Amino acid sequence: MKSIPELLKRYFWDIDFGKLDFSNRPGFIIERVLEYGDEKAVAWLMENFPRIQIISVVEKSRRLTKKSANFWAFMFEIEKEKVKCLSRSFQETRKQFWPY
Repeated sequence: MKSIPELLKRYFWDIDFGKLDFSNRPGFIIERVLEYGDEKAVAWLMENFPRIQIISVVEKSRRLTKKSANFWAFMFEIEKEKVKCLSRSFQETRKQFWPY
């Protein structure tokens, strides 16, 4: 079981950090670090996950905010049409539950 460094603990406030294994829940970990991480956290992410896996999470994630998804799409040169949380239908669905 590969462990996650303590510097990332603050991004996983809602779960038992000691039991988090990045080989079992890679998408969840990538989403959290992309959404909340600082430069050190993102550097760790880039060293421990293949670029293609990170890009796949950006494209498929429904948990990234529009701001984060836009930023990472730009950084990884992903067409915005490929990023699920930037699609018009997803944004309209989100507003039904949170109209702000």
